[in-house]
Amino acid sequence: MLSRRANLDSRICVLGGTGFIGQRLCHRLAQAGYDILVPTRNPARDRPLLASPGVQLRIYNQVDTKSLVRLMQQCGTVINLVGILNERGHSGKGFERAHVALAESLIEACAELGIRRVVQVSALKASAERGPSHYLRTKGQAEQIIAAGRQHGIHHTIFQPSVVYGPHDSFLNRFGKLLQLSPLLPLPKPTARFAPVHVDDVVNAITRALTDEKAIDQTYELCGPDTLTLQQIVTFIRDTLGLKRLIIPLPDSVGFAQAFVCDYLVPGKPFSLDNFRSLTVASVCSKNGFARLGIKPREFRAAAHQILDAREPQLTRIRRISGR
Repeated sequence: MLSRRANLDSRICVLGGTGFIGQRLCHRLAQAGYDILVPTRNPARDRPLLASPGVQLRIYNQVDTKSLVRLMQQCGTVINLVGILNERGHSGKGFERAHVALAESLIEACAELGIRRVVQVSALKASAERGPSHYLRTKGQAEQIIAAGRQHGIHHTIFQPSVVYGPHDSFLNRFGKLLQLSPLLPLPKPTARFAPVHVDDVVNAITRALTDEKAIDQTYELCGPDTLTLQQIVTFIRDTLGLKRLIIPLPDSVGFAQAFVCDYLVPGKPFSLDNFRSLTVASVCSKNGFARLGIKPREFRAAAHQILDAREPQLTRIRRISGR
């Protein structure tokens, strides 16, 4: 095992620590006694993170090597959770900045500071060569950059989760909101396959890898035990919330057209052409890394049911239970 004291004596910088996975990870690391540095553009918004002892927020606005060097001084480990699902525009440059440029600057900064450990949270089926979308290609490129840090003596651990769900996520809750808006839900790529993984299982994997020598320079695919199509997941959300909604599976030609319209005409991009292309590959594991880490991941339906029950409006719940 790695020296526990060596980890406790070194501050962990969590890039993306203000996000969905990051907030729960920072809380877990704080409980374990680590000191955590979290960069933020909005410290007032992210102040709740300070409720966890050992967490420090620092204002950080630029993604470049010099800024990262200033930020990460006194850190012994960096965890990179930064990722975007959509970009402004359609060229892929937004994905390149968020994923590739950040990874390049991160390795340069770690080399300058002598930081010897980077944990990278990527995405299942990320591939610089074969990724069908900007998202998956740039995630794959970032993995290559992080792994190449070994030339500078920087060790890595890379995690590739399937779709991550949990309380306050943008997966279960987004579909829950869409189902509540209309009696009809047109669904693109209904046969796209996922192995949904609970956020706390991902957090457990990251936390365990920090003190496990076997995780050094390794890549772990992370999947829950259930493989489901997108239509099965959305139907489960509908039924759990007790909503009477018609889910309309769209053929690819119509789904592509829907993505095009959302990409170019709908503010906020709830769905995009890049999302559509990502759905063309099954987000399922070839070799689940949880077993290698000694973790048994949660079953989707039982865990998701608790999450959806917690967000279901009281009146809706009463009507569902009463059959009205």
